[in-house]
Amino acid sequence: GNQSNSVSVASFPVDRLIGTRRPSPKALTAAGLGTESAATLRHREIDTLARTVWGEARGETLEGMKAVASVVVNRAQHGPEMRFGEGIAGVCHQPRQFSCWNEDDPNRAKLLAVTAADDRFAQCLRIAELAVNGNLPDTTRGSLHYHTATVHPVWSVGHTPVATIGSHLFFNDIT
Repeated sequence: GNQSNSVSVASFPVDRLIGTRRPSPKALTAAGLGTESAATLRHREIDTLARTVWGEARGETLEGMKAVASVVVNRAQHGPEMRFGEGIAGVCHQPRQFSCWNEDDPNRAKLLAVTAADDRFAQCLRIAELAVNGNLPDTTRGSLHYHTATVHPVWSVGHTPVATIGSHLFFNDIT
C-alpha cells in the first residue's frame, strides 16, 4: 500500500480482500512488458474467439453466431472482477464456461483441428475479427450468459431472457 507517501508491505488475510487487479496481457504488451507482440495477441484472440463461436454455435444462423461472440466480448469487458477471465482468450478458456473447451467435450478435438478451409469456421473468423476490432453490434443487449432453449440450467431459473436469437436464450440480469 501507499500510506503517508511511502510504500509499506503488510500481510492481509485473504478473506479481507475485496478484489485484486492485474494488468491485462494487452496492457503489458502496450507497456512493452509482455512476451507477446500486439499482433500475436490480436491473432490469438481472433482465433480463440472464432473457435469458441464455431464450437458453441456453428449450427446457428449468422446472427446466432454473432450473438455468441457478443457474449464473449461482454464478458471480456467486465473482466476478472466478475470471474470471467481476462481478455477474450481468457474468457473463452475460463474453466466450465464454454462447453466446447471442456476437456471431456466429445467435439473438442474437432474444435482444435478445424481450419479456415471449413466454410463455417471461415465465417467464424470473420465474426471474431469484427468483434476483436470492436465492430460487432451487440444484439444481446449486454448479455453475459446464454443457453440453448433445449436445456434449463439452474442459474437461469427465475430469470427472463432479454433476447432469443436462433436456438439460444440470452440473459443480462445474472450476477
